[in-house]
Amino acid sequence: MNKDIFNVLFLCTGNSARSIMAEAIMNREGMGKFRAFSAGSRPGPTPHPYTIDLLHGLNHDTSIARSKSWDEFAGPDAPQMDFVFTVCDNAAAEECPFWPGQPMTAHWGMPDPAGVEGPEAVKRLAFSETYRMLRSRISIFVSLPLGALDRMALQRNLDEIGRSAAHAN
Repeated sequence: MNKDIFNVLFLCTGNSARSIMAEAIMNREGMGKFRAFSAGSRPGPTPHPYTIDLLHGLNHDTSIARSKSWDEFAGPDAPQMDFVFTVCDNAAAEECPFWPGQPMTAHWGMPDPAGVEGPEAVKRLAFSETYRMLRSRISIFVSLPLGALDRMALQRNLDEIGRSAAHAN
């Protein structure tokens, strides 16, 4: 795969926490080599406030953070994706739209921080842990020698990132 900029789409059901975080992380960690987007199968009206607080506190640009349907990225005018990653089990189990261009896909599922119960500190910790896991996976991904890997080797790497980085410390 030799391109100047790779388009990456992160999918989740609600597009309020995990996929929004992944979009922000990839846009920073991708160092101009990757352009990230996020979407959901059934997006909520807005990103979760803890997501925005966390990203803002870590100096991510939150001005473009919004919940949006994955249908925005399946139309003829949408950017063509090179990679599509599901970050929640629900979205991975759903039938996704057809993505033009046959992007590489992988499932990088992790627990939903928005579903955590308990005191505010526990909930915010769940968001921080999700951010940490996503950043770990994305850091590994952006370090891959994309130009040196054939499609099968790249797919193995993408799948392994989803499996091995799930419990990274």
